[in-house]
Amino acid sequence: MIDPPLDLDAVWAFTLIADHGSFTRAAEAMQTTQAAVSLKLKRLETRLGCRLVERTPRHVQLSTHGLTFLEHARALRGAHDRALTAFSGARRRLIIGISEHVAGPDLPALIARMNAQDPHLIIEIRIASSGDLLQSFDRRELDAAIVRLHVGRDDGEMIAEERFVWYAAPGWKHHADEPLPVATLAEPCGVRAMASQALDAASIAWTEIFVGGGVAAVVAAVNAGLGVAALSPRMVPLGAVDVGARLGLPALPRLPILIHSRAKEDRSHNALAALAAAFRSAVRG
Repeated sequence: MIDPPLDLDAVWAFTLIADHGSFTRAAEAMQTTQAAVSLKLKRLETRLGCRLVERTPRHVQLSTHGLTFLEHARALRGAHDRALTAFSGARRRLIIGISEHVAGPDLPALIARMNAQDPHLIIEIRIASSGDLLQSFDRRELDAAIVRLHVGRDDGEMIAEERFVWYAAPGWKHHADEPLPVATLAEPCGVRAMASQALDAASIAWTEIFVGGGVAAVVAAVNAGLGVAALSPRMVPLGAVDVGARLGLPALPRLPILIHSRAKEDRSHNALAALAAAFRSAVRG
């Protein structure tokens, strides 16, 4: 009797579990349920006759067999995608806009996740402010936009909510008799508006000490000891410290990250689902 072939969908589920370190994130990338992903993995393990993933209350990690099989699983996925590409005509291009305050240092890993999802999809990333990206999306210049919540828009799908903290360089001190020096992005910027509104509501005198054209510039200003900045923990420069409690600064609200998409074709839709799942992992992780 000939043994049945491997289920490619189960192999895909396994690679996503390995990439995300989570059954939940893998299910989000596949647009299915965690129970369905668990069942796919169980059937794959039964077919191979070994355990691929070790589950603990806090962690999901590959077993020795899982680490060995991962290379073969990726090869199977790659061969499958190449076979489809050979008969699909021109390579598909996916143009994605990502907000400056959303991309962050995780962007290389996020792009790698998308490439692992579909190595033959051409990915074009554009970085700009949320407002500019939404205008480009409305002009149909983008297939998708990942942005902060924008006033007057309710057509996006929320990926995650991200927290913000007041950061400054270690050893930096504020002179109590002077307005709080704040480093921000140029207007329009949702994080800038959120931070200024929180300070005004708390009746804290403040002044712009630095206006950057990008988050990297704001981070550099913090590192240089110019003042404080409202940043998400993902963006925090090495060594920077949370000074909110010490300076009596107001707590900052969480800001939603949303994805606006018109991608209907399966490959593009699946790649964006993988990207959204990766963002959830980065923000919550």
